[in-house]
Amino acid sequence: MELKEGDLAMCTVKAIEGTTVFLELEDGTKGSMILSEVAAGRIRNLREYVIVNKKIVCKVLKLINGHPQFSLRRVTGKEREEIEERFTKEKTFRALIKSVVPNPEPILLNIKEKFELWRFYDEARENPSLLGQFFGKADIAKLEQIFHEKRESEKIAKRSFILKSFADDGLFEIRAALKFEDCDIHYLGSSVFSISSSGKDFKEANSKLDIILAQLEQKAKDKKLVFEIK
Repeated sequence: MELKEGDLAMCTVKAIEGTTVFLELEDGTKGSMILSEVAAGRIRNLREYVIVNKKIVCKVLKLINGHPQFSLRRVTGKEREEIEERFTKEKTFRALIKSVVPNPEPILLNIKEKFELWRFYDEARENPSLLGQFFGKADIAKLEQIFHEKRESEKIAKRSFILKSFADDGLFEIRAALKFEDCDIHYLGSSVFSISSSGKDFKEANSKLDIILAQLEQKAKDKKLVFEIK
């Protein structure tokens, strides 16, 4: 993966040694981040930001002999949400192709020569003729059917909320409060989270979110957390 200053990337925390966080990109590229780039100001609990094997969105500060130096604190909530959404789309697309093609890697490599996988996934759903560049007729028919079923079945509702604590063990209380199924929750930074849920229509998707947010509000009250729907 060719990186340049200012690029955003999904990284996995591989190790934390002294004042350095060691990271790895999806393609195996290795980088690092100094603790002052994890978060602004004094860090009370490092595990709130970086834990080994956790995936985080980072920004490239500079390259030293091809070795990327990353920052977490310079990533905005909007940027984080965008990269996480792209990562989810790519993961979905890989699983989809694997369900249709016995050996998908050569095809994925061919696609990546011309497109970013998440972008191809988006564009192919809107313009299935793109599939003809990489797939045979039988596989195209299967993929078009899957795209059609997804369009018919998936309606996604999304909101954001604030959840924070001033207690010493607040991080663990927040994690416990956020344990829900049937929804996706992402941290955007500055105690702001996004939450989304899908349904057969927007009414059902929104109804699911209303129920989950009501439960979350009650959990926050029980645990004395600050909760606010944005």
